[in-house]
Amino acid sequence: MKILAIDSTAVAASAAVMEDDRLLGEFFIHTKQTHSQTLMPMVQQVLDCTGISINEIDLFAAAAGPGSFTGVRIGVACVKGMAMAQNKPCVGVSTLEAMAYNLSCPGAVVCAVMDARREQVYNALFQLTKDGFQRLTPDRAISIEDLAQECKNFNSSLFLVGDGAKLCYNTNGFQELSALLPPEPSLYQRAFGVGKAAYRACLQGQAVPAGELLPVYLRLPQAERELKKRLENQKED
Repeated sequence: MKILAIDSTAVAASAAVMEDDRLLGEFFIHTKQTHSQTLMPMVQQVLDCTGISINEIDLFAAAAGPGSFTGVRIGVACVKGMAMAQNKPCVGVSTLEAMAYNLSCPGAVVCAVMDARREQVYNALFQLTKDGFQRLTPDRAISIEDLAQECKNFNSSLFLVGDGAKLCYNTNGFQELSALLPPEPSLYQRAFGVGKAAYRACLQGQAVPAGELLPVYLRLPQAERELKKRLENQKED
């Protein structure tokens, strides 16, 4: 099974081609360029460099969230468009779950974190085993302080991954836990992990038609939050 996977949920963006769970090629950038300008050129380049045409792709995969609202929408829209044009199935995977595949340290706990602003992170915890990993928590938005307190319950090595990893690492709570940062290539969101998670999801029968692929938000967009607050204030008046 050939899989085309993309991640555009944060500042970093990437595109990868997989054969089953084996990486054939990946393009990764970590700049402030707009994903709407860079993502599709990366897709074309990774297809060209692996010698695979888009009509040979069997499954399209996207990191469907959490993450930047704009970035998530761009990635999901790109995958929906490609899958619909090729009449192929697609899979949306958790950005946090995909990051767990960055590491291979059996016994360790992986704390996947993305900066959610307002002193919160999007987070999920995973326990790595020799057979893969076990999800310990659902995806959620949580304060950094509460997350550090929760991580005190684990006796295993604790690795931080994601664009919120350094933010957590530099707090007193995680310093007290002797949390670890992986090398830079394994620190950020990668399409490789999206492809691995998508392959697993497909084997479990979770692939869907393009029209059913949806983004996943753990919080309302800022505009909706502000509108909700204004409506609540109007009711109080």
